[in-house]
Amino acid sequence: MNIRLANALGALACAGLMAYALYVQHGLGLEPCPLCILQRVAVISLGGIFLVAALHPAGAVGRRVYGVLLALVALAGSGVAGRHVWLTTLPPERIPACGPGLDFMLESFPLKETLAMVLSGSGECANVEWRFLGLSIPAWVLISLVCLGVYGLVYNWRASRSTSVASGA
Repeated sequence: MNIRLANALGALACAGLMAYALYVQHGLGLEPCPLCILQRVAVISLGGIFLVAALHPAGAVGRRVYGVLLALVALAGSGVAGRHVWLTTLPPERIPACGPGLDFMLESFPLKETLAMVLSGSGECANVEWRFLGLSIPAWVLISLVCLGVYGLVYNWRASRSTSVASGA
């Protein structure tokens, strides 16, 4: 498969994930918690990198850079999603108390402190209001981010390798 098409498909997958997230929020009325918002940032960032990689006719080194960037963003998003999945598995007595909203935290605290509070989770992050095949939204986001990160790394790395071999480098 052409690497630019492969990256365009990755961008399309991210757009699909975001479209569904917006449907769940606005169509089903499920408001995203702070960890959900961070996962959305990761998906949007991943989609942006896929899109730039699809539009940019990069050489071998550029493709490797795109592959590594995709893997790093997916890894960061997977960390947030993994933390969210863990919070949903806690027994009720271990669930943290609900905290202030993300908007309030961003306005009232430095970014480092806000991120620490968001990643510690809160009560609303532990609520599971939607499941598909027994998995919650954060679990599906985790699976999606891992798959897209591996896909982006492998396709871009493989394409850069085949270009290097073909050019005799």
